[in-house]
Amino acid sequence: MQTLFETIPQIWLAAAPAQGAGASPATQVNSVWDFIIKGGVMMIPIGLCSLVMIAVLAERLLVLRRSAIVPPDFMQGLDRVLAGKKGDLAERRKAALKYCKDHASPIASVCAAGLRRLGAPADVVEKHVVAEGEHQVFRMRKHMRALAVVAAIAPLLGLLGTIFGMIRAFQTVAISGEALGKTELLAGGIYEAMITTAAGLIVALPAIIGHHWVSARVEHLAATMDRIAFDLLEIASHEAPMGVPAHRASLNGHALQDEAEADDTGARASGLAVGSEA
Repeated sequence: MQTLFETIPQIWLAAAPAQGAGASPATQVNSVWDFIIKGGVMMIPIGLCSLVMIAVLAERLLVLRRSAIVPPDFMQGLDRVLAGKKGDLAERRKAALKYCKDHASPIASVCAAGLRRLGAPADVVEKHVVAEGEHQVFRMRKHMRALAVVAAIAPLLGLLGTIFGMIRAFQTVAISGEALGKTELLAGGIYEAMITTAAGLIVALPAIIGHHWVSARVEHLAATMDRIAFDLLEIASHEAPMGVPAHRASLNGHALQDEAEADDTGARASGLAVGSEA
């Protein structure tokens, strides 16, 4: 696969007018390889930046597919699993966790984090779902820093190559006493100066566009995961006993038992008081 700065110069060379037969070897460009060679040593790091950019974009393009992050009908299948196990909360949780494991994906990991606390107060479930969601979004942003670095340093590498090329050109003028009026003696330095600048920009522009595309894709998928996580929290909110605030069910029913015992003690105390009066 050709890199971007190899493909674009090839189009440019195809459209360029034919060079004269008497052109200097220093100014002749017969292929993309000649184009790269005349760019000088700075074309090597620029080429590596191009390869890194293409590899990262290709990898993110495969990883950030919607079917890989949020499989189709995932939530509908989870609802069927939860609805199919009436009564026993432990059995429902076990079946739902198995379903998430069988459909391994970021959204499955987020849902599994909440399902492990199914029956706990909604705020506890929400805390674990949010923590797992942030972890999955962090994983979806993997390698984005590499794109940002390539977008930042590729133009600088091109500029550095331009400086080297101009140094070479003026050094040629300074060394050769016959350089005045002979532009072919300056051609090598001018080529190096211009080619590296163009190559750096050709690599940086797609890197910037790719970085913003990946960022937008991650934000869109994160919003979808957030909506599904909200649906899971709605399911979890119905697992607490009816008429009882969430914090009173936070100890798996122990708070309710303590309250019942307190009410029974109060009733017995009232009975003793009535008996004493009689």
